Amino acid sequence: MSETCALCERPLGRRVERHHVVPKSKGGRDVVPVHPICHRKIHKLFSNAELAAFASLEPIKDFPEMARFIRWLARKPPDFHAPTR
Repeated sequence: MSETCALCERPLGRRVERHHVVPKSKGGRDVVPVHPICHRKIHKLFSNAELAAFASLEPIKDFPEMARFIRWLARKPPDFHAPTR
């Protein structure tokens, strides 16, 4: 079974990035695999302080803009790339 993205839960492609659940600048050590597009979206929407307070990706999945992004991305191939706005 292939690894899946910790944010969108789609299979990972050739390019995989590691996201610190709690940012390193806030003392985090644990990393999870994510697509590059998902990683960019996480950091576009949330500050390091907010990510540290959440301490998990689960709560951010329910934010309206993130939920729309995940739904939009759902049927895209694993290596899909698009500019993050």
